[in-house]
Amino acid sequence: MSSTYKNFIGGQWVASSTGESIDNRNPANDSERIGAFPRSSTADVDAAVAAAATAWKSWRLMPAPRRAENLFSAAELIAARKEEYARDMTREMGKVLKEARGDVQEAIDMTYYMAGEGRRLFGQTTPAELPDKFAMSTRNPLGVCGLITPWNFPMAIPSWKVIPALVCGNTVVLKPAEDTPLSSVHFVEVLEAAGVPPGVVNLVMGSGTEAGAPLSKHSGVSVVSFTGSCEVGNLVASSCAPSFRHVHLEMGGKNVLMVMDDGDIDLAVDGALWGGFGTSGQRCTAASRVVVHKKVIDEFTRKFVERASKLRVGDGLDPSVDVGPVINETQLSRIQEYVRIGQAEGATLLCGGRRLDTGIHKNGWFHEPTIFGNVAPAMRIAQEEIFGPVVSIIPCESLEDAIAIGNGVKYGLSAAIYTRDVNRAFQAMRDMHTGIFYVNSSTIGAEVHLPFGGTKATGNGHREAGTAALDVFSEWKSIYIDFSGKLQKAQGIE
Repeated sequence: MSSTYKNFIGGQWVASSTGESIDNRNPANDSERIGAFPRSSTADVDAAVAAAATAWKSWRLMPAPRRAENLFSAAELIAARKEEYARDMTREMGKVLKEARGDVQEAIDMTYYMAGEGRRLFGQTTPAELPDKFAMSTRNPLGVCGLITPWNFPMAIPSWKVIPALVCGNTVVLKPAEDTPLSSVHFVEVLEAAGVPPGVVNLVMGSGTEAGAPLSKHSGVSVVSFTGSCEVGNLVASSCAPSFRHVHLEMGGKNVLMVMDDGDIDLAVDGALWGGFGTSGQRCTAASRVVVHKKVIDEFTRKFVERASKLRVGDGLDPSVDVGPVINETQLSRIQEYVRIGQAEGATLLCGGRRLDTGIHKNGWFHEPTIFGNVAPAMRIAQEEIFGPVVSIIPCESLEDAIAIGNGVKYGLSAAIYTRDVNRAFQAMRDMHTGIFYVNSSTIGAEVHLPFGGTKATGNGHREAGTAALDVFSEWKSIYIDFSGKLQKAQGIE
């Protein structure tokens, strides 16, 4: 049974101004309709921003520990509903159930963590230059936050944006990806049930052009936080620039996993499988490039291809399945096009490379786990983000060569090295121009209490998660207090 869903504006679930809807379907079985979700317009965005602006007047004055109590209650509710939300996520997004559980757990962890920040939100106190003078700084909220989230982590990433924004005293308008709106509906329902006041959290669903663009351009929005492609991120930044509004961008990745000749090959194969084919390769942190020392490349390739060829592709709700579908037909076509590009460039297709569309796969968007060998660093499949289950194996001569190859892309999100030499590990950690680095582990697996984000074209310098997220959603105020009443005269000010 599917349902018809509504936007959440000013504490009420309301139909979109267009009266139109977008069908959400299971990517593992396109004949299964998850629900009908609003096709919103500029009018809906205007209403949500107005509601958020009104609510901000009182929400910003609520003591932060009290705001945090609402968020702690929300975390408790998500934890109680984890299995329900995970199963719905697998149905609408496709990732296997154990990964969907991890996605929901990220939202739980982030909400608990940021609830704790409600009793911190530390500023600074410093010695003043003069007697009888006090100097300090405080964090202050920005106002209405426009939050635009992707489909690959449909509850985790909304939590990374919504929860730190709220604990800082902001109000929000959330626009989720049109492919995965149900997880955001669940998330907002929890916040409502936890007692977050009307208007503090607003949800507007629909397409990027019809709802996302108006939100990013809205003059009533003080900060826009966006996760998605570089192309759309550029548009978001351009829309914020004329009025100097704050903007946070988290975009693409072309991450590298480096396997040295002294590394544990079996452990590296495990990491390449999980990093390359987890979430069907649809992660910004996916290990889409594996740079392997020439001394061990044959052994690594043989074991990697053998393991990848045995991965079972299917419906993510089936516990025997290793890799679920990709999100939609457009993404599937993109993956198929990159397979053709790789072959045309001269790379060797070692396994996979085909769409699966018969038997249990006939109604879904499935693609085989795919590995290319003999890949040159300059090939498009080694440079461009594919966002699918496609991995390139690139040979290297040395650690320095691996680092140069790793850094030789426009992105800088995540990197990993497999080595038993601590000096090599530290050298790679120092010299890789990425925001995240792993040693003897894959390129995925970030934790909520550390900053998440990248360098170069991956982002614009801000970070999500950890206390760094508070910097996206607050600004500093420096405060000086003269408690003698005489300092102006002492400084020659009449």
